[in-house]
Amino acid sequence: MKVLIVDDEEVLGVLIKAMIEKDSYYSVNTAKDGQEGYLAYLRFRPDIIITDIEMPRKNGLEMVSAIRAHDPEVKIIYMSGDLDRFWSLLEKEKNEYQARFLKKPFSRSELTRLLSEDWEHHLPDYCYEETYHQENK
Repeated sequence: MKVLIVDDEEVLGVLIKAMIEKDSYYSVNTAKDGQEGYLAYLRFRPDIIITDIEMPRKNGLEMVSAIRAHDPEVKIIYMSGDLDRFWSLLEKEKNEYQARFLKKPFSRSELTRLLSEDWEHHLPDYCYEETYHQENK
């Protein structure tokens, strides 16, 4: 399985890559912003994209929109330290494309759990929406 990591914090991108590559069946590439991520997508054609939302030149949502023109079914995991700020846009991604979410900081087990899910049949019981609603009741 191919995974593309897009994050403007290059150290974090390298760390996430190392966490994923511990499971040897993943082939992983990285990009440092949405513009580079889009070009990397065209070359690499990953199965899953893990992307930060806020980045220079092209943010994660803009990048994914451009990628969906080529592959509307590409699997996306959005990550951010502040998912609340983008929730209205992310909710559309969740409902239309079953996008997943990681709130920074996250653990290796959270990441590997998302990567190994059956994307076609269910959302995880720990998805951000449920966490969001529980915290804000």
